[in-house]
Amino acid sequence: MSKARLLAAHRTRLVSSHLMSTAASEPTVLFESHSNIRKFILNRPRKLNALDEEMLSLLRPKIEEWSTSDLCGAIIGTGVGKAFCSGGDVASVVQNASQSSTAHKAVDYFKREFEMDYILAALPKPYVAVLDGITLGGGVGLAANAPFRIATENTVFGMPETKIGYCPDVGASFFLSRLDGEIGTYLGLTSDTLRGRAVFELGCATHFVPSRRISSLIDQLSAFDTPSLSLIDQAIEELSSERQPEDPPTPLTRSARMALDYAFRHDKVEDIFRDLETMAKHQDAAIQSFAINTLKKLNSRSPTSLKVALKAIRKGRSMSLLQALNMEMKMAAAYCHQASPDFVTGVEAVLINKTHKNEGDRPPWAPATLAEVTEDLVDRFFNPTSPFLASTPELEIPSSLANTLPNPPSKFALPTEQEIGEVVRGSHSSGGNTGIRLNELVARFQSLRPGKMGVKEKVLEVAARRCGVEDNADGNTVWLKWKREPTLP
Repeated sequence: MSKARLLAAHRTRLVSSHLMSTAASEPTVLFESHSNIRKFILNRPRKLNALDEEMLSLLRPKIEEWSTSDLCGAIIGTGVGKAFCSGGDVASVVQNASQSSTAHKAVDYFKREFEMDYILAALPKPYVAVLDGITLGGGVGLAANAPFRIATENTVFGMPETKIGYCPDVGASFFLSRLDGEIGTYLGLTSDTLRGRAVFELGCATHFVPSRRISSLIDQLSAFDTPSLSLIDQAIEELSSERQPEDPPTPLTRSARMALDYAFRHDKVEDIFRDLETMAKHQDAAIQSFAINTLKKLNSRSPTSLKVALKAIRKGRSMSLLQALNMEMKMAAAYCHQASPDFVTGVEAVLINKTHKNEGDRPPWAPATLAEVTEDLVDRFFNPTSPFLASTPELEIPSSLANTLPNPPSKFALPTEQEIGEVVRGSHSSGGNTGIRLNELVARFQSLRPGKMGVKEKVLEVAARRCGVEDNADGNTVWLKWKREPTLP
């Protein structure tokens, strides 16, 4: 190698070493002020911003301070690098959970994480979560109940807990149970991920903005004297992007979505498997493919996790967010106190030793089959008299934030399937009757969500699946009729 190349290589090593040492010395959460905008930046890029105890210790006091400050008009959350937040730092949690003498430390981590999730959800100030990258598990908890959740083409969204022998937490029993149809049940049990526009179109984000426009958006929000909810929504919509011809089709729609809602409507995991096994032989290729791929995912997940997750999602339907988080606190404590060995088994296999990182790989779960996961075993995670829940702490929330959520998570999102059904049935709060045509249905929601990207496409997709048509007496007009139960083609 020439002397010039040797010198260049030496300079490169010095620069690289300097950058690494600088990154190591930076705080794991950065805080910025731009006019009356306050911004937190998760800054652990080499770990994909996985949420650890230090990050929680930095976040909470600053968020609580901003929530009461007259100088703070709105809060923005972002992450450095390829992720917003890839989840909780469960590898260190499992190290504590694997020993009875340190299990209390694992429980305390979950307590602090869940409290942070609630505080962000209950902020009296507008909160904008920018999901420009990987957003999994604990990262979803930081964003799922924000009034503004921005997806980009880089977003990867999911709850991967059943892959590691655990169950969806961070409020998942609340927000998954409120997604359209059974999408939340499907995501919670399969650990499947959504990408890009699909995160927005299926209701997990409120907006879709190309990544290159995010910095312009933040600049625009910072220019507002009073960043109200309506102003923020308008600013985000102005930088949103319509679906482009080159965009991949949204998964879990049309006949595959009908199959999803049909199979995952059950309250017993065995019944979900039964329907999927039947649909694996369906004549519709899309239904057959969906069923086969879903069975592959479910068969590699912890049987205990599947049953615990399904019960939690069903219970979460009728709970407030705080009630759901306290229920999940008990579930987390039960795992930390070895109500099931699968959490330790899964984290070691998938995250630490990485011997089971491909789809279809199956760690040595115990019990190994659904039939062996008894009601008594599931009760360990829910029954107040369970010895595994004996010392579970209650979440401690600032009294000023302990009421209902100030903004429903769906307020600025695309219309939900439930809303569309209410308009068709004539029971929507905006008024109307049961006689409505398809063009009128689209026009109604374009009026209810003025300027909202994607409204027409969402209404048409839902109507195609959930509505039949009826002719009037002369046969010249068709009226939509809502199908109350999910059906298969």
